[in-house]
Amino acid sequence: MQAARNKPQGSSAMLELVCNRRSSDCEGNSRRDFLKVGALGLGAVGLPQLLAARSQAASSGQPVKDTSVVWLWLGGGATHVETFDPKMDAPMEYRSTTGEVATSLPGVTFGGTFPKMAMQAHRMAVVRSFAHSNSGHGGGTHWVMTGYDHRNADNGDLPTRPGIGAIVSRVRGANHPVTGMPTYVRLGGIYGDGPAFLGTAYAPFDPGGQAQQNMRLQVSQDRLADRRALLRGLDRLKREADTSRVMEGLDQFEQQAFNLVLNKAPEAFDLNKEDPRLLDQYGNNGIGQQMLLARRLCEAGCGFVTIHYGGWDMHGDIKRSLENLSPAMDHAVATFLEDVEQRGLSDKILLVISGEFGRTPRVNGSAGRDHWAPLSTLALAGGGLKMGQVVGESAPKVDVPKSTPITPLDLMATIFHVLGIDPHIQFVNPAGRPVYMLEGGSPIAELL
Repeated sequence: MQAARNKPQGSSAMLELVCNRRSSDCEGNSRRDFLKVGALGLGAVGLPQLLAARSQAASSGQPVKDTSVVWLWLGGGATHVETFDPKMDAPMEYRSTTGEVATSLPGVTFGGTFPKMAMQAHRMAVVRSFAHSNSGHGGGTHWVMTGYDHRNADNGDLPTRPGIGAIVSRVRGANHPVTGMPTYVRLGGIYGDGPAFLGTAYAPFDPGGQAQQNMRLQVSQDRLADRRALLRGLDRLKREADTSRVMEGLDQFEQQAFNLVLNKAPEAFDLNKEDPRLLDQYGNNGIGQQMLLARRLCEAGCGFVTIHYGGWDMHGDIKRSLENLSPAMDHAVATFLEDVEQRGLSDKILLVISGEFGRTPRVNGSAGRDHWAPLSTLALAGGGLKMGQVVGESAPKVDVPKSTPITPLDLMATIFHVLGIDPHIQFVNPAGRPVYMLEGGSPIAELL
């Protein structure tokens, strides 16, 4: 982290705590790894102004939700049949290759490799009518992650719409106003998870590698106190000239801005701070540790966390592949649901489980399933929504929805509802035109 520095004379006063490393998202955008702290400047839009704006919104009665989303992304396209819709009454070549397991909901079964999640079904809502029409990895991912199709995604084109997490960051600000926690964190990159035209500032923060080291404050407390004293002196002069006392009213937000680099938000990324017994409960594996980390980040104020758990592109021998890949996820998700319930966070954190599409309803000649978007995989848990139910119904051969399809825009609208985002919100695109982030789509009615 570079030393803090002041702007040249005549420019806005600014104190920066700048990391040397820049991180890049999958769209080629880069951003500072953690935090820039700005003093109130002439016309500058800095963190203190953001804090003031949020306070004003709260005092005027506008909703300021502290809810969060953890999106478990099953990269490659997880089968909808062997996860949450085993369809054991279908012909042999369509039904689940792993059988089924009873859940905690009477009459509802999951695929046979998810027994622990099945016991948490009363805390979940499984959607059996989630569908779109792009069965390409890139295009399907773009559609589910952003709400919109992008036919050229599989030809190497960059995403054209911002990911939902980037929208959350744009709405709430890149950092939590109290804890300093990044609003949007990725634990493994996903195509379409970037900010697109919203701008680099709203790209996901990636804590991997050196970034976590860079989050640790490397300016001494004494030196930071000196800079704080300097800015106080400058602002004191401004306040003496400000007969309207506006500066005095905003001073608390400047103080909060400094506190962001002095608080304990970076500790949320350090699993060594967690109870070792809980670490063992989650499991000593990648997805277990990431699910635990996601819970810690949400507790510290993160609004949107993506976890990429890949390996689901099972064109051959799907039964064996599921037997290898499912257990770690089954255990981690079940532990996560128990954990957030015990901590009273079930209404605060929405867990979304999906991939870019489902798999072909009929098992192929290699004992696998191929890409299939007309019926896709989706389950949710928490977020203050109505759990303990199955939403929608698939056709007898588990190929298309029998009931009204739930679309990616409907999922996006549901997430907006949980996070308190105005469904009519607009941002300006590169052509200078305001664009609705949600053009159609409705929250899933059964969950409200």
